[in-house]
Amino acid sequence: MVRFHPVCLLAGSLVVIGCASWARAAAPDVSIHDRAIHDLVFRNGTVYDGSGHKPFTGDLAIDGDRITYVGPGRGLHGRTEIDIKGQAVAPGFINMLAHPEESLFADARALSDLAQGVTLEVMGEFSMGPLNEDMKRLMVERQADIKFPVTWTTLGEYLETLEHRGIGPNVASFVGAPTVRTLVLGERDVQPTPQQLSEMQGLVHRAMEEGALGVTTMLIYAPANYAKTPELIALAQESARCGGIYSAHMRSEGDRIEAAVQETIDIAKASGAPAEIYHLKLAGKDNWGKLDYVVNMIDTARASGVRISANMYTYTAGATGLDAAMPLWVQDGGLEAWIARLRDPAVRAKVIAEMHNPHPATWENLYGAAGAQGVLLLAFKNPRLKPLTGKTLAEVAKMRGVSPEDAAIDLVIEDGSRVGVGYFLMSEDNVRRQVALPWVSFGSDEQGDAPEGVFLLSAAHPRAYGNFARVFAQYVRKDHAISIEEAVRKLAALPADNLSLKDRGRLKAGNFADVVVFDPNTIQDHATYERPHQLSTGVGYVAVNGKLAIKEGKPTGVASGRVVRGRAWTGVAGGGCRRSASDWTWTVSAAG
Repeated sequence: MVRFHPVCLLAGSLVVIGCASWARAAAPDVSIHDRAIHDLVFRNGTVYDGSGHKPFTGDLAIDGDRITYVGPGRGLHGRTEIDIKGQAVAPGFINMLAHPEESLFADARALSDLAQGVTLEVMGEFSMGPLNEDMKRLMVERQADIKFPVTWTTLGEYLETLEHRGIGPNVASFVGAPTVRTLVLGERDVQPTPQQLSEMQGLVHRAMEEGALGVTTMLIYAPANYAKTPELIALAQESARCGGIYSAHMRSEGDRIEAAVQETIDIAKASGAPAEIYHLKLAGKDNWGKLDYVVNMIDTARASGVRISANMYTYTAGATGLDAAMPLWVQDGGLEAWIARLRDPAVRAKVIAEMHNPHPATWENLYGAAGAQGVLLLAFKNPRLKPLTGKTLAEVAKMRGVSPEDAAIDLVIEDGSRVGVGYFLMSEDNVRRQVALPWVSFGSDEQGDAPEGVFLLSAAHPRAYGNFARVFAQYVRKDHAISIEEAVRKLAALPADNLSLKDRGRLKAGNFADVVVFDPNTIQDHATYERPHQLSTGVGYVAVNGKLAIKEGKPTGVASGRVVRGRAWTGVAGGGCRRSASDWTWTVSAAG
């Protein structure tokens, strides 16, 4: 129930009219003069404060963009009062790997996430800056359904562009190692000279002081894969002395996952800062049995003092492109060079031969792991190919009377893109076990969609609409893999701690008022692979910086989101990079 406190506006000032009689009727033992009139009060909620502790029944007050009270009911009054009896109230959820970089230009609400209670989108794997003129040109030329001008050069300018346009959720960004590599070296398989590596470090340094949270990469893809470990260490060390962490889509999530995890641990050790593994998984049935070994590697590293954590999505299929179905050498030089090579019959034959090998020694063959029947076509750039959306690669190959490998190559050439696809790769048993790991948080690895407009021109992975609601619906309520309070910790405080965000992730007086109210008994994801564009339900209210972005389950359209910047941001006193990672205090989560 929503109740508005009786007030009037007089000459631009808020003056309380007739409030004393209302206050006496509600609580006759306390005068209106003894209590503040808060901007917003949630009362009688079941409070999950993010700590992982058991909940309690109480109230929460918001003034401006901050939480001013959270605790047992005290008869608080607000200009807006919402009775949430029977509902959970929690810190806004943090999407530890989000991809709304482009989608926010089409719909600033990031509605697919906002409707699930996500109040902070953390962008990673690559970044939207720094750019040079050639990168700007290619960014525009490679756009698909969503069109936007590239008016910025630096990462900081991109973030300011979003903020000035107005956004529903908060956003944060890493600086991409592949992005700075491309700026200095292009998209070629070459190694930097010492001078070029120093230039790349300088670009990371600048981006960190513009507000980046750390340095990030995506090591199964070209051109990121061309980077050797020493290059990554050098960039991670620069990020670390700027208070940032290293995050990675590892070099392998399947056949060579042990070596990939070790590389991540080694980079964390060498940088002195934490490391985050993106979308932890065991890809390919032949690798499902490695989970115990991988978890032991991470637990052992953590016990030795290495700060390493991971995030995941709650589905058995990944989503990426057909570039993950082909060897890296053919992609040397970028998308256009890749497509040109595929037109050469000799190259095509060599690529097909490598695609037939499910366990190649030098690259991650997701097509080989999933099989043609396990490759779902999700997004095309070419309007003539869009009728194939939702079909499997096996179905399209049969329709065209060609092999699946030939079909994949033809689609890349005809579409002029990597083609968006889903790969069915993971075990549900492993997903359930990973959800319960204390150092695992959650990330959708998707853009911020909406079930309308330009987004309907392509399919989506259901994780875009359901990744966070599914934590509660499937793994709390149905499977009992974790408790509600642990789910909230892993969705809020754990990622905030990993990112060293001291004033978000917990319901605490003085923290920013990012708050979600949901019904633990009914919160539910609805998106499926067949019908992906379906919003989750069960979230009643979402406040972003104190303003209601979701009210009674409906989006308000308020653009109260902000850029959440890293600790080295020079826009505040005390910002700037330091000598080394040891000059920073690194937050350690209370659990795990």
